[in-house]
Order: sequence, then structure tokens, then C-alpha cells
Amino acid sequence: MPVGGSSLFSGFRVLGLYSDHVPHALRYHKKHREFYVVTSVGKCFHTFNVNRLGIVAVSNSLSEDISCLAADRMLVFAAAGRMVFAFAKNKEVVMRFHGHQQDVRLLLPLGDQLISADSGGDVIVWDVQSSEIYLRLQFDTATFDLSAMMHPSTYLNKVLLGSSQGALQLWNIKTSKLLYTFPGWSVGVTVLQQSPAVDVVGIGTATGRIIIHNIRLDETLMSFTQDWGPISSLAFRTDGPPIMASGSPQGHIAFWDLERRQLVTQHRNVHSTAIAGATFLHGEPLLVTNGADNAIKVWIFDQEGGGARLLRSRQGHSAPPTTIRHHGNDGKNILSAGQDGTLQSFSTVHERFNKNLGHGSFDPLSKKKKKGVAYEQLRLPPITAFASAAVRQADWDSIVSCHRGRSSASTWSYSRCTMGAYHLQPPGAHRDAVATAVDITSCGNFALIGSSCGRVDVYNLQSGLHRGCYGNDKAHSGVVRGVATDTLNQLTEEQLKLTAAPACMMLHRDSGMLALALDDFTLLVVDMETRRVVRKFAGHHGSINDMTFSPDGRWLVTVAMDCTIRTWDLPSGSLIDCFLVSMAPVGVSLSPTGDFLATSHVDSVGVYLWTNKSLCGPVGLRPLPTDYQPTNETLPGTAADEPQQEVTSEEADDTYESVEQLGAELVTLSLEPESRWKSLLHIDIIKTHGAPCGSSHCAFFLPTVPGLTPRFSLPMATEQDAQVELDRPMRLLKDCGPSAVSLEITALSPEGGGASHLLLAFIHMIDSMLASGRDFDLAHAYLALFLKVHLRSLSHDAVAMDTLLRLSERLESRWAELRASFDQSLCLLSYTKSALL
Repeated sequence: MPVGGSSLFSGFRVLGLYSDHVPHALRYHKKHREFYVVTSVGKCFHTFNVNRLGIVAVSNSLSEDISCLAADRMLVFAAAGRMVFAFAKNKEVVMRFHGHQQDVRLLLPLGDQLISADSGGDVIVWDVQSSEIYLRLQFDTATFDLSAMMHPSTYLNKVLLGSSQGALQLWNIKTSKLLYTFPGWSVGVTVLQQSPAVDVVGIGTATGRIIIHNIRLDETLMSFTQDWGPISSLAFRTDGPPIMASGSPQGHIAFWDLERRQLVTQHRNVHSTAIAGATFLHGEPLLVTNGADNAIKVWIFDQEGGGARLLRSRQGHSAPPTTIRHHGNDGKNILSAGQDGTLQSFSTVHERFNKNLGHGSFDPLSKKKKKGVAYEQLRLPPITAFASAAVRQADWDSIVSCHRGRSSASTWSYSRCTMGAYHLQPPGAHRDAVATAVDITSCGNFALIGSSCGRVDVYNLQSGLHRGCYGNDKAHSGVVRGVATDTLNQLTEEQLKLTAAPACMMLHRDSGMLALALDDFTLLVVDMETRRVVRKFAGHHGSINDMTFSPDGRWLVTVAMDCTIRTWDLPSGSLIDCFLVSMAPVGVSLSPTGDFLATSHVDSVGVYLWTNKSLCGPVGLRPLPTDYQPTNETLPGTAADEPQQEVTSEEADDTYESVEQLGAELVTLSLEPESRWKSLLHIDIIKTHGAPCGSSHCAFFLPTVPGLTPRFSLPMATEQDAQVELDRPMRLLKDCGPSAVSLEITALSPEGGGASHLLLAFIHMIDSMLASGRDFDLAHAYLALFLKVHLRSLSHDAVAMDTLLRLSERLESRWAELRASFDQSLCLLSYTKSALL
């Protein structure tokens, strides 16, 4: 096993990460004429285009979590700990700014300078080009604890600083002078935002008061009060209507009319956590918001009365997922239930196929009719276990879930992306029990639900009716930890008489193998047909949280609180792969096609994908010793679903230069347009007057020797010199159009002003092109026109015919090599498309 992690799985990407508590940064790219929003997701940041919210770039990971973001037209700045990093192309770190002794919490790009402030009161003005300190200001946090800063529009080299004590200061960063001190309003400043009007600034405070202040006259124009606590963000519309938006820690947004000086409307529960950032797009009626609930939302103002509606969003779990399972047989969709109470489906193909089935409610049909009851009071607790079946999902509900502390199980419709119509309630005498385990039969018609009182009940999914139970009133005397049915729906397994209580169970229906994880951290594999324990595994040093079978039933993958992911080989009864991760995994699911392993972890809201290396090539899997010490494997990061789009400035665009020859055994086409060489094959049709005859024009592209009379230098001295001389006319011919090339080739013959040895030189040039493997398309086009024009005269020259025969052999051998490569590639492609993997 190689050092550094797993020999079977490698990190691929993470799904469902969009935003955290850091306010977003907004950029406008002039070349693309498009807005981009940059959001932090821990140690890296993502860039989305606003018009589709498609991810276009993912930054490289930093050593610490990002604390704040800022961006200008060329770079993205991210602070992590005491360091500030500058990213180019939204990905690569190109500059590092050292100098802070405390954690950086504020960033402000200003022209060629970058201003950063840390928690210790140290403010540094950096020269971005040289990464050197231009100015350093030190504030006493007891009297002026810096909490916000902004650049007033049209104020050259000026920056406005706000403090948690309430005072504001206007500084000139070029002369390092304090220009003016605003006494404030005896309340801490949380947000400073430039309004569309010059000299007018919006100030958000810790008490919920919003002050619209003229900093030139030091005069308050108006003020508003928000009832939801401190102001977390401010934004002003610039497309016409004088509207200001204010965010709150409760996730609500209020919209204020600055002309009427009144509240226009409010949107509650825009985010389930505090509004981290809110920004209006310049000149457009669109508002972009993000929050720590792992959501980015775009709102459009097209409602009557100035209201906004949700235009598009990207949202994952706001709390870590606890249970994940692949849905369907194609392995492209992963169902995930999180501690936030939502059930979501993540696509491994593209983000646009993600689905949010929502948050379960006690009565989904009548929740809108209950006035005076908060929606949060109708929400169901988080899902503890669920089962899905795609067989009849178009006909009725195809997902059944158990909820924490609830006796009834809920149904969900995957096709409609909503909660289902039924709450599967046990009979009256057992409604105090809690549903603990669930499974759906392979036909998709029935659901089996185990409860804490030992019952296993059967329900019809089409009607939602109770159809019976196993055993005499109870199937077990204790809590049912798992329930599963076989492929033919002839056998149901709940519990076996074991030495230790089972924590969870997993059935592989095709092979009939039942895996049981016990409370003593051991694993048992039971053959359903013989009802015997056929394998016993030990090695985990913590509670086993989840497990999954490979599609063929040969491997059993388990995850536990000891932060290990182990793969057991059932035929050999040995451990074949084991690696450590930084966060304890709580859920695991191997796709039905066997290509991806999905895991969920504590303290992470993402779903992590790992590729199965055995599908890509031979993997040496040997039994690991009992004392094997696993090594750490880095959790996969995010990769862009859409084609990578360079979101860079026009000044920073880099071009990729392709190599002249890809390989000695390959042929390389030229970069010339197809019209340059395809037209040569039909040049006589294109040029209706034909090639000029009797011209005294000699071929200019062939090498000549100095003298009064033009004479061509043939042969050359050395092989290297010959190659150089033959490359020169080739470069000259590339600059000519089809008509000019036809004229030059025609002029090679004595009738066109040339000579017989020039025809031979041209054949040598084509032979050199074919031997090098470069400009393969041009060589054939030039040769075809050459033979079409001069074949009659060449047939009377024995030396030329001998040279042409050698050229023909080279053509046949080169084509044989290409045909073998084509046949091999086509055979492999045909096998890949038709083989049953």
C-alpha cells in the first residue's frame, strides 16, 4: 500500500458547499460583461456567475479558514489568520502580505493599495504591486476598536473608519493624516456603506439603528430603526428606485424607501442564519445575499409595491448531514438527510440537477391554513433514517423517513421534490414508541418500519394504510436497530441472537449478504439463505456509524468514530484498504455503478466523493496486517461542474502556447485555417482563369545564393542546415493564401520560370515535412496540388520519379502507423460502449 492514504479510493470533489459566515465579494468583468460573486467555504473560496449561479472557479486551499474576502478588477484578496493572500484567476496565490500580529478581520482594496485591519487595532496600507507596507496605523482598541471601513466615493486617498465605540474617523492614507472625527451616536458601528449620492453614507449600528449621514457636512439626513437587532449588512439600489436593504442576524431583510423615509417591505427567513452579505448589482434590480446557512440567493425586484422574489439560489445543508444514500441505479444522485431537518438530493453530474425536497412538517396540507402558528412550530425534527426506491417513484411516494423522537414515519415524493401526503402512524396502543428503522421492498409497494418498542409494521405506500406487523404484537423485546427485505420480498430480517447488540445493519439484496455492526465495534456478515455467520471482522476502535456494499457484493466499506474508512474483502475475509480522515465519518454510500464512494462527516455540511481506482486501472489489493497503522488522506475539495472559465482581468490574460510536435510517433496538424489547404484541392475551380502561363516569376520561397543572377542553393551543406533551409520556405508558404500558393507551385516548372531541380527540391521539402510529422494536413494538400500540376513533366525525369517512389513508401508507412492507432482506439471505444462493466 503506498504511503499517504488509500490504495483503493482517491479524493475527487465535495458536493453541497456554497457559503459560510464570511460576507461575499462581488466582481464585474468588463470583457465577459458579467457579474461574479465570490464566497468563502472554509479554507478556499468559490466563484459563481450571477446570471446562472454556476460555479466557474475554485481557489487553491489555504492553511487556515478564510476570515474575510475582498476583490478588485484584477485580484481576489482573502485573509486567513494573520496573513493576507492575493489570488489571480480566482485560483492561484500570487502575493502574500506579512505584517499583522493579530488575526485580520477587515479588507478594503483601494486603487493600487490594499487596506487591512486586525483585531489588535493595527491597520496596514499595502502597495499591491510590491507587497510592501506603505503605511501603518495603530489604534487603541479601548478607545477606537475598528469595526468597519469604507472608501467614500470621489474622496481621493480617503478612507472612513468606524468603531465599536460609535465614533468615526476620516483618514488620508497618502499623507497619513486624520482629517476629521465624527463623534457618532454612542452606539457601535457594524456596517459602513456608500450610497448612490456623493458624500452620503449608510451607517449600520449594533442596536439596529440605520443612519443616513452626509459626511461632508457632518449632518444626519434621516435614520431608521430595525427591530431585529444589529445591522449585519447594508445595500443601496443603483438602478433607479431609492431603496436600501438592511440585513439582520435572524436572517431577515428589510427594504426602506429613502424618499418616503419609510419601510417598504420585509422578507423574513431569507436565510436560516444571519445575513452575512447583501449587495445590489450595479444598474440592475438584483440583490445577492449569502449566509452561514450554506446558501447563495439572487433576488429580483419585479413585484408590485417594491417587493422582491427569489430568482435563483444555490443551497446545501445548513447543518452536517447524518445519513446519505444513493438513489436509483445510475449512481448519479445522492439523497442526504441533515441535522437541519432537510432532505436533499445532490447530483454527481451537475449542480443544476440538485434537488431540495425541503423540511418536513407535521401537516403539509394544512400548514398554510393555520394562522398565528409560526412555520418553525410545524417543522418535523431531523431525519434519523430513511429508505428510497426508484421503481415506482413516478406513481407514488418513493421515500420513507424516520424522525428524531417521532412515532410516525413520513413519506416523500422524489419526482415532485416535496414531502408526501402520508404520515405512517402505528396502531393506537403503540403511538408512544419512536420509529427507529425503515426499509422499502424491492417492488416499491410496501414500507417496513421498526420502532423502539420492538414492533415491525408494514404499510402500503400507495394508500398509506397499515397492512400488518411481524410477530405477536411485537417482533422483538428491545429496540429495532435495523430492518431489511430481500429481493423477492420473501424474507425480512430484523435482529439475530448475537453476543452483542447490533448498532446498524445493511443488506446486499443481490448476494443475500447481511452485514451487522455490533456495539463492541465488530462486524458480522450473515448469509440470508443459510442463516449462518460467514464472516467476522474486527479492527475498528470506535462506534461503527454506517456501512455499504460494493455493487458485486465483494467489498464491505465501513466508517466509524475512530476516523477510519475501512474496506473489507468478503471472499478472502480480510481488510484490504484503510485510511484516516480529519473528521469522523458518519455516513457512507457506494454508488450502484461502483465508480464513486460518498461520505459525510461531523462538523461538515458537504458530501465528499471518492473515486474508485480499481475501475481506472489495476490496483494491488493485499490483505493488511492486524496491526496496520492507517495514514491520513486529505478530504477532497470542490471542483467546478461547468467548464473552467477564466475570470481574470483583461490585462492579466495569459495565452497557452502549444508545442510544435506532440510526439515522435504522432503526426501534428497545422494551426492554419482549413480554408488555407482545402481550397488547394479545388483551386482550378476557384480560379476560373487558371494559373498564369509563361510568367517570369520565380518561386520566392525557395533559397537562393547571392549574385546578380538569381540562383537556387541546392544541395545544402549538412543535414541540419538542410532542415533549416527547408523550414524557411515552409514558413513563407504558410503566410500565403490559396491563390498565392498555387501561383508559387506552378512557377516551379521551367514553363513557369523555374527549373527541373526546383521540382526535385519541392519533393524533398514535402518528404522532410512527412518525416518530422508536423503540418500533416498542409503537406498532403501541397503534394496533391504539386502532382496535379507537374505530374506530366515529372514522369519524364527518372531522378524525380525515383524520389517520388521513396516519398510514396514514406506515405504508406506513415498511414499504416496511423491506421493501427485508429483501429486500436476504435476497438477500445467500441468495447467501452458495449461491455457490461
